[in-house]
Amino acid sequence: MELQYPESLKPGDRIGMVAPASPFDRGRFSRSIEVLRRIGFEPVFTDRIFYKKGYFAGTAPQRARDIHEFFAAPDIRALWAVRGGYGSLRLLPELDYEAIAQTPKIFIGCSDISALLITFYFKCGIPAFHGPMAVSLAEVDTDTMEGLVRALGGHCPLEIKALQGRVIREGRASGPVLGGNLATLCHLLGTPYAPDFTGCILFIEDTGEKPYRIDRMLTQMLFAGCFDNIAGLAAGTFESCGSAGEVNRIFAELFSKSRFPVVTGFPAGHGSPNMTLPLGVRATLDSSGLSLTYQKRAVGKPADMQGDVRV
Repeated sequence: MELQYPESLKPGDRIGMVAPASPFDRGRFSRSIEVLRRIGFEPVFTDRIFYKKGYFAGTAPQRARDIHEFFAAPDIRALWAVRGGYGSLRLLPELDYEAIAQTPKIFIGCSDISALLITFYFKCGIPAFHGPMAVSLAEVDTDTMEGLVRALGGHCPLEIKALQGRVIREGRASGPVLGGNLATLCHLLGTPYAPDFTGCILFIEDTGEKPYRIDRMLTQMLFAGCFDNIAGLAAGTFESCGSAGEVNRIFAELFSKSRFPVVTGFPAGHGSPNMTLPLGVRATLDSSGLSLTYQKRAVGKPADMQGDVRV
C-alpha cells in the first residue's frame, strides 16, 4: 500500500481532541490540556467530547462528527483520542474514509482506539500512531513523553528497545508495523474491517485480562490464520494480566516453533513507559538487539522532512 504521510507537528500547531469511545474524567482532561499547551501545542475541542450516552461519549454519529470536522479543518494538524474504554468499533461504519483520505493527518491513541488506527491504514492509506491517550498526558513519565515527541516530529531512526523483554523465537525481519490491543484485534475478526497482517510486524498488547484469556485470544487468532503470513511478532506490555513469566509462557507455548522472530516485553501499551509506535510504517524487528527500529519517518513529505519537533 502506498502511504499518504501526514505532516509532522511543530510548536504552535492546533490539535483536535476527539472522544471516539468512552467518557472520561474532566479533571484529568483539564490537566492534560495544560500539558499540551505547556509544550507548545494548541488543543482544540467542541462540547461534544463531553457528551455521555451510557458507556459511550455520545452517540456514534456525534462521536464521528468531530473526527470528520477535524480531518476537514485546514488549521487542525492532528487528532488525539482523549480516552479508550469501548466504542471505536461502533464508529467504523459511520466514518467517511474517502473524505478522511483526502486530508491525511496524525491520529494518536491506543487500547480501544486500535480499531480506528488500523482501519485508517487499510481504508485511507494513512499511518497512525499507537501512543498515550490525551487524558493521561499529565501523568506520563519522561520516557513516554520524549518518545511521543520523537515519533510525531519524525525522528529517524526511531528505535524502541525491549530491555526487559524475552526472545521467544530468534530472528530478524522487516515489514510495516500493524496491530494494537489484542482484545480489539480479536473483535475485528469476521467483520468487514478485519485486517490482513500479511508481511507485517504484528504488535499486540493488553490490560486487565487473565492469562487464560490472553491464551484464548491468541489461540483464536492463531486458528483464524492471523499469524500465517506475518514477518514478525512484537509483544508490548500486558498490564495486570498476571506475571510477565505467565505471559511469556503463553507466547512460548504458542510461538516458540514459529518461522518468524518473536520478542516480548516492548514498553508500549497500557504500562509505563508507553512508547509511541507508528503503525503502517516499515520497521525491523531484531531479536539479537531486542529492538524494533524504524528507518523511515512516519510524518512529513519528502521535501519538508528537515529537523525534529523541539518542545
